[in-house]
Amino acid sequence: MRITPITETDVAGKRLLVRADLNVPVDKSRVTDATRIARFAAGMRPLLEKGARLVILTHFGRPKPGELDPAFSVDKLRPALSDALGVPVRFSDNCATESAVILSESLRDGEVLLCENLRYNPGETTNDAGFAAELARLGDLYVNDAFSCAHRAHASTAAIAGRLPAYAGPLLLEEINALTTALETPERPSVALVGGAKVSSKIAVLKNLVGKLDAVIIGGGMANTFLYARGCPMGRSLHEADQIATVREIETLAEASGCEILLPEDVVVAREFKAGAASEILPADRCPADAMILDAGPQSAEAFMARLNHAHTILWNGPLGAFEIPPFDAATVAVARKAAALSHEGRAVTVAGGGDTVAALNAAGVTQDFTYVSTAGGAFLEWLEGKTLPGIAALCAPKQAA
Repeated sequence: MRITPITETDVAGKRLLVRADLNVPVDKSRVTDATRIARFAAGMRPLLEKGARLVILTHFGRPKPGELDPAFSVDKLRPALSDALGVPVRFSDNCATESAVILSESLRDGEVLLCENLRYNPGETTNDAGFAAELARLGDLYVNDAFSCAHRAHASTAAIAGRLPAYAGPLLLEEINALTTALETPERPSVALVGGAKVSSKIAVLKNLVGKLDAVIIGGGMANTFLYARGCPMGRSLHEADQIATVREIETLAEASGCEILLPEDVVVAREFKAGAASEILPADRCPADAMILDAGPQSAEAFMARLNHAHTILWNGPLGAFEIPPFDAATVAVARKAAALSHEGRAVTVAGGGDTVAALNAAGVTQDFTYVSTAGGAFLEWLEGKTLPGIAALCAPKQAA
């Protein structure tokens, strides 16, 4: 069943109950990174111009359900949200009371109301139908614009969608379209870069990707485990000795589907994991007993970039090494800049996501050159695993009586 975009609906005079993800970094009640707020606001401003009345729901942090800890109040987000939307934002100190309903009904066309942290109410995380019914009183139409929360079956992402006419917001649709293009209908050749610490945390991701794409480049601690399964010594390197059978299974699936797996041919090793530590470049099967593999070597980076040079779709999740500490960021930065250049030149669609991935791209200074960079974490990974996300499925489900 098709998900209906809110942009295809007449929103004039309607209260749009919008689930956003405004869970942004804050220092002493000041928003320090408003990226999520800015991206959300960009999709909402055209709706406001058409006469929509926005009632915004969001979570912030992880307060204990039922405890109204002021440290988790979303009221502190209003200045940044007002600036991004270009209109004053009113505030309700609750999201499921008669006073909140009254405030929502007092909105005029083009006005905005932000409701207090959803997670103050225990019914949010338990997907409580009663709490969802209370939330539904705040709007005429429901809009999910929080892809990053779509993997959670919460009251504001799942149960509520059955209480009101439900639509997809601009940001959620943008995310779905980008990921579908990269994974379900990629322009070939298609290549994924998958890094991170552990194979065990991305088994489902790797199994799904090797069945759909032409090549998968593996880096980080995950590459160490693959190398270990091939008999390479690890020294003191991070690896999972108990995942050999998993590696074998993934390699078998890749071979069956014609997907090439690329691993580092050379590696950067060091005896200490600290900035500026003495390091050396060695073949991947020559790690000394007292050393750690902390990055893919320059020969590997060149091989990875050569593979990307022929790709028309590039999907990235996870760094290729311990990028947080130089000099172990070299491979990640070099390959990220290559992917960004291909995207900038119009030669490849580049889609990236995951917290460490975004940080790595920011460190390389190339985030803006990628076709799409997802701010979602868990939802992005579950999509890569091929899972159906509850928040997306809910938008397609039959509606209940309100």
